[in-house]
Amino acid sequence: MTKKLNALVIAIACLLMLPAGAFAQLPSPTYGWNLGNTLEPPCGEGCWAPAATQAMINAVADAGFNTIRIPVAWDSHANQSAPYTINASWLNRVKQVVDWSLAADLTVVVNTHWDGGWLENNIGNSVNPTINAKMNSYWTQIANTFDSYDDRLLFAAANEPNVDTAAEMSTLTAYYQTFVNAVRGTGGNNTSRWLVVQGPNTDINLTYSLMNTLPNDPTEDRLAVEVHYYDPWQFAGLGEDANWGDMFYFWGDDYESSTLPSRNATHSGEAHLAAQLQKMNTKFVSQGIPVILGEFGAMNRTGNPELTGDNLDLHLASREYYHQLFVDTANSLGIAPFYWDNGWTGANGSGIFDRNSTTVFDQDTVTAVTGGANQPGDFDADGDVDGHDFLAWQRNPSVGDLADWQAIYGDSSLAASTAVPEPSIWEMIALAMLVGSLASAQRSASTRREPAN
Repeated sequence: MTKKLNALVIAIACLLMLPAGAFAQLPSPTYGWNLGNTLEPPCGEGCWAPAATQAMINAVADAGFNTIRIPVAWDSHANQSAPYTINASWLNRVKQVVDWSLAADLTVVVNTHWDGGWLENNIGNSVNPTINAKMNSYWTQIANTFDSYDDRLLFAAANEPNVDTAAEMSTLTAYYQTFVNAVRGTGGNNTSRWLVVQGPNTDINLTYSLMNTLPNDPTEDRLAVEVHYYDPWQFAGLGEDANWGDMFYFWGDDYESSTLPSRNATHSGEAHLAAQLQKMNTKFVSQGIPVILGEFGAMNRTGNPELTGDNLDLHLASREYYHQLFVDTANSLGIAPFYWDNGWTGANGSGIFDRNSTTVFDQDTVTAVTGGANQPGDFDADGDVDGHDFLAWQRNPSVGDLADWQAIYGDSSLAASTAVPEPSIWEMIALAMLVGSLASAQRSASTRREPAN
């Protein structure tokens, strides 16, 4: 086999190995991380967690994450009179963090977070003109700031919009239409940028039942849907016993405590997790609409006086199992998961990095949410061994032993060259024809994709 033919085979194989959802916008599989409690506090950056640094962003990428969600407050940094101008220094600060992330080879999602609830806590049965005007102004300014950025940057309209009825969903969809119009209207790369709209309360059940129409987008197939997952809340986020239920310390059929049985999860186990994610696959992914699982995670209860010895070990093991099962199941269904890191590494926190020292604090969780321990030959740490790993080794042989890759996937003849061979014009044409046929098939499948009813 010639070097040129090797190049063509590798290129086509890499293309064909991508699942259909990977043609959308995010790495596949996605290992996402939230820069939580950092740029979104209404009180300003640094009041809930340490300020963002380039070293922290680099540490996230080095740990195996390939995507970052950056929650941002905009209303708190804007003039409250029309035209609702965002402070220029704040736009530049957000831009700086985005630039650090892209430089670290992370795909980036920037949103409008809670920010005092100006949007998501005020969604009624009709459109509020002030909220709509802010939505238009803020996203026009944000889009103009990033108009030259490529499609590794995505915009997300909201966070967890407080919507429970069909009427409120209609209002939310109107705000989303304003968001889409504002971004597309700025031109440049924003014409084709991926945009993300959140389901009602980002709740899977409500999204499945109420989100039956997406906003109209002049650019086809560039809308994604976002939901969150914290089931069961008694395990994931309940910090003290409540009148409606007690805390769970242990989750999973094989992780039940015999000495603290009242703290074993009694609902929302493995089957529930799989069924909930399947709903999003059926409703959206199977219809060609990507789904982002923008937040998930279970708190670390180390420090709880009830958890010592074997029970503490069992809690940590069940938490690791929960996280890895969630990430693996989501990615297998074409859903992109993002771990919620709130920056707190104390009791009941979800921080997995020490943001002051920019080091990993919770390696077990980092491993669980970045695809588990890498197998030999997985040089790009994406969870599988394929042609991408050979290219990673060629760029940097220090990433590992090529024999590991060859033993699982490789052909020794491919390693003979020390540089990636350049394909001929005919090979480029062949690739173009392949890509073109795939794109044509996608276009002919649907002129406008809608959620399944």
